[in-house]
Amino acid sequence: MGDGEPLFKRVAIIGLGLIGGSLASAIRQHRLAGQVVGYDRRAEELALGEELGVIDVAAESLEQAVRGSDLVVLAVPVRATRAVLAELKPFLDSDTVLSDVGSTKSSFVADVEAVFGELSPHVIPGHPIAGSEKSGIRAANPELFANHKVILTPADNAHQPDVERLRALWEGCGATVLTMSVAYHDEVLAATSHLPHLIAFSLVDTLAGEDENMDIFRYAAGGFRDFTRIAASDPVMWHDIFLSNRDAVLRVIDHFTHDLDQLRSAIAAGDGAMLLRVFSRAKAAREHFTKMLSGQAYVTNNSEKQVTFQLQPGGSIRGDIRVPGDKSMSHRSIMLGALAEGITEVKGFLEGEDSLATLQAFRDMGVTIEGPEDGFVRIHGVGMHGLQAPRGPLYLGNSGTAMRLFAGLLAAQPFDSELTGDASLSKRPMGRVADPLRAMGAVIDTAEGGRPPLKIRGGHKLTGIHYEMPVASAQVKSCLLLAGLYAEGVTSVTEPAPTRDHTERMLVGFGYHVHRDGATASVTGGGKLTACAIDVPADISSAAFFLVAGSIAPASELVLRHVGMNPTRVGVINILRQMGADIEVLEEREIGGEPVADLRVRSAELKGIDIPEEQVPLAIDEFPVLFIAATCAQGRTVLRGAEELRVKESDRIQVMADGLAALGVETTVTPDGIIIDGGQDIGGGTVNSHGDHRIAMSFAVASLRANGPIEITDCANVATSFPSFVELAQQTGIQIRTEGGE
Repeated sequence: MGDGEPLFKRVAIIGLGLIGGSLASAIRQHRLAGQVVGYDRRAEELALGEELGVIDVAAESLEQAVRGSDLVVLAVPVRATRAVLAELKPFLDSDTVLSDVGSTKSSFVADVEAVFGELSPHVIPGHPIAGSEKSGIRAANPELFANHKVILTPADNAHQPDVERLRALWEGCGATVLTMSVAYHDEVLAATSHLPHLIAFSLVDTLAGEDENMDIFRYAAGGFRDFTRIAASDPVMWHDIFLSNRDAVLRVIDHFTHDLDQLRSAIAAGDGAMLLRVFSRAKAAREHFTKMLSGQAYVTNNSEKQVTFQLQPGGSIRGDIRVPGDKSMSHRSIMLGALAEGITEVKGFLEGEDSLATLQAFRDMGVTIEGPEDGFVRIHGVGMHGLQAPRGPLYLGNSGTAMRLFAGLLAAQPFDSELTGDASLSKRPMGRVADPLRAMGAVIDTAEGGRPPLKIRGGHKLTGIHYEMPVASAQVKSCLLLAGLYAEGVTSVTEPAPTRDHTERMLVGFGYHVHRDGATASVTGGGKLTACAIDVPADISSAAFFLVAGSIAPASELVLRHVGMNPTRVGVINILRQMGADIEVLEEREIGGEPVADLRVRSAELKGIDIPEEQVPLAIDEFPVLFIAATCAQGRTVLRGAEELRVKESDRIQVMADGLAALGVETTVTPDGIIIDGGQDIGGGTVNSHGDHRIAMSFAVASLRANGPIEITDCANVATSFPSFVELAQQTGIQIRTEGGE
């Protein structure tokens, strides 16, 4: 707040129980009001509140508390609200802000309307989602709301400056403030708070009625204690809540009872598949919620977890490994598997945050998905027209791929949908998919500048178009081809330069014909997808670190299994072979429409080359580690035509040059590339990876030829693209350990 005016001159808190007392205490401690007045029917609690410094003034009557206050907060039991409102009505100024802390909002609004005849714009219902099993003024805790959520449910006619002041007051108490409608609040709380309390009360009551109840409780494990802890809450308060939020609670009880009956029937019938389906769906949802609730969903917090790699110099590389699956294909396997008829089994699925978000989104649209368990996922396809309307927005974390592909897929569904993401995804422009989809007949609203959230209106017929892409983008191409599956006629896309063709290949794997003619791919709408088995190839971008490691370290031999050999991705192998690398391609095969092979790499004397410009787009992600190969080669390596590298997660050319300089290696940076003279000694030192996972992993590889220890800072993001990197590096012979992080 600083030295400015307090938010409110005089705040009256009516009811000094746990929430009322804690709010009064927090407002005083953070100096958010000129004066905090308390009123409570229990004279001794009121006196104690003044004595303990919870409030400034103990009002002797409701009139004394309310008159002259510019904010009145009701913290009385829900069932007492109407009587208290009727009593304070004569003393309330017309522009005083009136709020409450009850956990049902429609009953508060109904009480206000019954007493005052209308809902004034200065009435702003509120609900702090915080509490404890303790009650009374001695339990008042000014920190009760820190890092908790407070929900405000202002009506459409609410006075906006009042809403903002009340929001600032709660934020001043350390809370995060959300706003939503009264009805939505009551539905959400009935499901997430009221029903669990009801079940806990009921379960303890059932077991307490058993003959051997004392024994039952004596043998109860931690899970029972954790689950039933909430049955120690105040019975009178909960009695009030259930009667006040009756309709929403009854709806969620009916829903739960129906699902519980289905589980009972499954157990009675020995239907293990049904149990597995429900339990795996619940386990995955729980993990998904945990990540979202801890704020760690989709790596938004990684920047705060400082991870450092410490490397000892030298070593050789040996072993037989499989690096994690390809990210682009992990997304697509879930999408097409969900729309196929039958059960699709996926092996090698990359369990990174982004692909898990895609998986959760399909669960939200009624698709049963088992796993992932060690990269294995089983998808029970619902067919092209079997998706159900999600209950709320689909949250896609940090994944641009997912958002753009979903846009195409959902544009033709019969229901409305909304796509949202984290702060970073919400800055990315989606106009380049929204515009061509609109040309096909889709109705899509975006936020300012074509940014997320994307609101897609259902029920619109799509018509095929021919689209000449202004900029090469696999995501835009895939989006339009997926929309084309549902469009009338032919949808074709021509790209100005080759991009990844995983979508086209996978559609063919699912039995859907894709016509390809040079730079143009087209599909005819109205077909169907048939479930198949997918073995997601290991990601060649992840394999590249080990291909270079095995080439530069002495006396090395390493086999990399099941690597994706898609011709749009193999630039790194072509370039390393031109430099003299000893890479053997073994057991080439095609799985699910994608070429894969095992690769064997042995130590080799590398030589510097002029990197052919046509290979640059095919190896754009692998250049950081290729710079390490160039440093260890004999002669000069020159890279041109790689402007795109300067706008990746970091300016990869400059950050690599800085890192090499920190280790005593000189390079010359050019506007579209770099010149590296090989054969220089790599010294020890500290390298800042600037949060770029590929830079961090590249310098870990450089340690094999260094003559001193290397420290690499800011490495948390390695976990997003290559979660098992450190483990595999240690296993094959890189002397690495991590500091910090989880």
